[in-house]
Amino acid sequence: MAKSEKKLIKKAWQETKNLKEGEVFLLKDLFKGYKWNRIETETRSSLGRLFLDKVEKKKSVEVIEKTSSNQQQYRKLG
Repeated sequence: MAKSEKKLIKKAWQETKNLKEGEVFLLKDLFKGYKWNRIETETRSSLGRLFLDKVEKKKSVEVIEKTSSNQQQYRKLG
């Protein structure tokens, strides 16, 4: 994992702490719109896999179904 990717994942994970219990979100929701749009598409895909791996090891966020556009959704838990 590149240092920049590690930093972005850490930042995204920190942002999940601002969500309320039960809120459903996408990884890109954890970044300001313009910041997410500035990340290369390749890197965004990589971040998606890394974030999914992190979520599967944690208890505060769960993986739920994908959107119709094939984006992974998550739900904030208690």
